[in-house]
Parts: sequence; C-alpha cells; structure tokens
Amino acid sequence: MSHHTNGAVVPDREVFLAALLEAANDAGVRLTAAERRAVLAALSERDPQAAVCRDRRGNPEPDPELRDTETVPLHEDIDEYMAREVLPHTPDAWVDHTKTKIGYEIPFNRHFYVYEPPRPLEEIDADLQALEHEIVGLLAEITE
Repeated sequence: MSHHTNGAVVPDREVFLAALLEAANDAGVRLTAAERRAVLAALSERDPQAAVCRDRRGNPEPDPELRDTETVPLHEDIDEYMAREVLPHTPDAWVDHTKTKIGYEIPFNRHFYVYEPPRPLEEIDADLQALEHEIVGLLAEITE
C-alpha cells in the first residue's frame, strides 16, 4: 500500500496506473483494459502542466479534444504553413500526415448564394394570427 495515492493528485498517467493496479491487486481485483480506461476517464482531467501522455512506442498521444483542422492553400507547403501560421501561437502543435487530405474546396454559398431579406415583421405576425384563429376554429369543431 506504499504506492497508493491516498487522495493526492497524480500528474502522471503511468504513475497513477501503477498505483491503481497495485490497489486493485491488494484488494484481490483484476481490472480489464476496459475497466482501467473507465477509471482513467472518470478520474482524470486535462492538465497542461502534467507530463505528456505517451503511447507504447513513446510517441506523444494526441488529445482528440484539442484536435484542429487547418485549410492550407493548395500551392503552399504544409510544414512552411505550420511554421508561419500555427506554431507561433501553439508551439507544441504537430501534423498527422496520415490524415492529410489534398483537394480543393468550392464554397458554393460564397459563389451562388443570393440574399433574400425576410418578410416584414407585420406580415409574419398577421400570418401567425390567422393560423391561430384557424387552429382555434378546428379545436372548437373537435371539442363540440
């Protein structure tokens, strides 16, 4: 029981998992991988000051809640764009090149949308009042 957290905040996932497994073993409980993930999900929170979570190979794990998408101009190099536009604001950002898509976006709304102003409020209000009277009349026929 010397490694249990005793209610202390543990800023390293691996240290917490070790304490969790030790506590489970001391209690005679064997946790499945799904149960370990459930405990981590229930008891953990994002802390920018904590140690970086890493996968089995030692690579930093991406945080899906911090994922963002950038639209890079087609003629521009992705790494140059990142260095100029993203890294000055988020120095620990990185590109997952396995998810990079090359294509062209056609913004149909920008090219084809024609703005039509809404009808005057008085006209909309008159239509609503007419519908209310019609509904009241139909309800009166049903309840009589």
